[in-house]
Amino acid sequence: QVQLVESGGGSVQAGDSLSLSCEASGRPPSTFTLYAMAWFRQAPGKEWEYVGAVSPSGGKVNYIDSVKGRFVLSRDNAKSTVTLQMSSLKPEDTAVYYCAARIETYNDDNHDNYDYWGQGTQVTVSS
Repeated sequence: QVQLVESGGGSVQAGDSLSLSCEASGRPPSTFTLYAMAWFRQAPGKEWEYVGAVSPSGGKVNYIDSVKGRFVLSRDNAKSTVTLQMSSLKPEDTAVYYCAARIETYNDDNHDNYDYWGQGTQVTVSS
């Protein structure tokens, strides 16, 4: 069992930066290294959107095209955390952001395939 808790959301202006964190807990703590970690987002009235994911080791990262060059996803397995560093934010990035975990496969963009989810954190970008 893995529990995920996101933090770091907020309201910013277009062009600003924001960092989201996701802390995982569970027993034993070493199981975090079994999981690929992803970020999804959902804007009001819209479908789930995959943002990106990082492999269990942290060596591979995948992003959707619209965030490439602006977002950086990383993980610290020693601290069981995943970070989404967002820069050059745009109004269309406004959404609730969720971190999610699934075993092994890191480039899965189907949110139905993820086993564990955080509660979400709101990101609002004003023009």
